[in-house]
Amino acid sequence: GNLNLITQALAAVGCKMQVIPDPTTVHFHLPNNLSVRVHREYSEFIAELTSKFPHARDGILKFYSECWKIFNALNSLELKSLEEPIYLFGQFFKKPLECLTLAYYLPQNAGDIARKFITDPEVLSFIDAECFIVSTVNALQTPMINASMVLCDRHFGGINYPVGGVGGIAKSLAKGLVDQGSEIFYKANVTSIIVEHGKAVGVRLSDGRELFAKTIISNATRWDTFGKLLKKEDLPKEEENFQKNYVKAPSFLSIHVGIKAEILPPDTDCHHFVLEDDWTSLEKPYGSIFLSIPTVLDPSLAPEGTHILHIFTTSSIEDWQGLPQKGYEAKKELAADKIISRLEEKIFPGLKSSIVFKEVGTPKTHRRYLARDSGTYGPMPRRTPKGLLGMPFNTTAINGLYCVGDSCFPGQGVIAVAFSGVMCAHRVAADVGLEEKSPILDAALLRLLS
Repeated sequence: GNLNLITQALAAVGCKMQVIPDPTTVHFHLPNNLSVRVHREYSEFIAELTSKFPHARDGILKFYSECWKIFNALNSLELKSLEEPIYLFGQFFKKPLECLTLAYYLPQNAGDIARKFITDPEVLSFIDAECFIVSTVNALQTPMINASMVLCDRHFGGINYPVGGVGGIAKSLAKGLVDQGSEIFYKANVTSIIVEHGKAVGVRLSDGRELFAKTIISNATRWDTFGKLLKKEDLPKEEENFQKNYVKAPSFLSIHVGIKAEILPPDTDCHHFVLEDDWTSLEKPYGSIFLSIPTVLDPSLAPEGTHILHIFTTSSIEDWQGLPQKGYEAKKELAADKIISRLEEKIFPGLKSSIVFKEVGTPKTHRRYLARDSGTYGPMPRRTPKGLLGMPFNTTAINGLYCVGDSCFPGQGVIAVAFSGVMCAHRVAADVGLEEKSPILDAALLRLLS
């Protein structure tokens, strides 16, 4: 479908990856011993969920039907930049009903839609958990369009795991770009964006080199782009507004372990979400646990007789600052031990004793290796947002500078970030003359959006 943007991106640079279909997107382990598997087949997932809440069956069906309505509208459109008026009007004339559907849901959040149909607090809490996986916030703060993209695409196209690991996606894209004539600089840390006469004209690297170009695209977070890479006098007012409306989402405590294979039951799923005792802990640091076991799908990733577990839980960088090295290492081990103990008690008895390798990363690790302010995974609204209306687009108030990634429309998540990339590429192509554009309509639309 049109939302399969990673496959489209790979195809655009002449690459295709071998994948393994995942029969279960995620296995939820929730309070009150609630266990729900999100099966690849939508009918199987709905049958399992409604069997747990037969009294709420109608409401559950209506909520997910709303999600499908949005997904089908999105999936019927050619996805390009919403900042490009010729494309926008063209899509409206071709598919007016679908465009109006999306416009209707644009300012709405998943939690408000869910409450139209569902009253059972536990079902609403389950939908909070569904949205938390998408956006690290509850359903009332998750734009309905974002939720629908993910909650339906997992059934429409399913989750397909790339053979050799997800790192292969980046490697394939890089190889494809080079094959097409691009050049990629590695170990080339950008320390500042060069602005001359109000226009972004280049970047300066940590080794002193300067590179110049017609367009500069930053995939750093907006906090890094406008807080570190630009001088204060170059900061546009729009970015002040963004930072008033959004805060940095927390980072994660990540635990990578190798375990003896016999500890896992034969029917173990690849992805798990664990919240044991109290729904109110969903968004708290260390409250929910995400777990992926990629070797369930692709045994080649680990030595024979072993499995890889990637365990992660939300954690803020403030919790890890100001510690001496020994104290920092000790705290890492203690935090990891508690998380592993919880998994041992809830899902895999004997887990601790089966560990043959362990490595722990904190928000400081994420900041160091991913160059993201505070190790954050994107923006969270300070208060209940109006759907996606508060998210900034790719263009910025600085001529020649574009932003892309999770702190741009439509936000966090793999599909959303890929969509941001497609949108940005189209807008840049129009600005450099590779796509048709109308300067008058452009100016009016960009003014309206800002």
